[in-house]
Amino acid sequence: MPSRTLLVLAGWTAAATAATLTGLAAVQLIGDGITGTSGSDEVTSAQIEQQLDAARASASPRPGRTPNTARPTPSTAPTGRTPAPSATAVPVRKTFSTPGGTAIAACDGTTVRLLSWAPAQGYDVKSADPGPDDEHAEVKFEGPGGKVELRARCADGIPTGSWKQDD
Repeated sequence: MPSRTLLVLAGWTAAATAATLTGLAAVQLIGDGITGTSGSDEVTSAQIEQQLDAARASASPRPGRTPNTARPTPSTAPTGRTPAPSATAVPVRKTFSTPGGTAIAACDGTTVRLLSWAPAQGYDVKSADPGPDDEHAEVKFEGPGGKVELRARCADGIPTGSWKQDD
């Protein structure tokens, strides 16, 4: 009789193990589809970091240029005026961080445009006016710390930003 009980117990354990492994394999195959996040517009923190790293790399100083300045040199502008941007000029990008979130702005001459924005944890995007615009582009975040408004402008072809927070 004890051998029969042992046999039933071994069979039950094998069946439970097989069912568990089958369930785990099914979840692995389904992946994000089981939680409903597949194909959503959500951005992960890893994607934000990757975009910020790319923006920082593109905003790093180039040889022969001083960071964050666009001053004419005598050899390029003998009249003291800043030359007009060429059609092949690469827009200058800059990342701005606030308590409510982060945004990346680009200037093409005097035209500003927000390339991307992401709220900080606990905040949501209330509204965004990404441009392109000759005056400013803005994004408004709202969260537990209040409302945060970030505005970006172009000054000498370089993005500049300011933000204010309302409690």
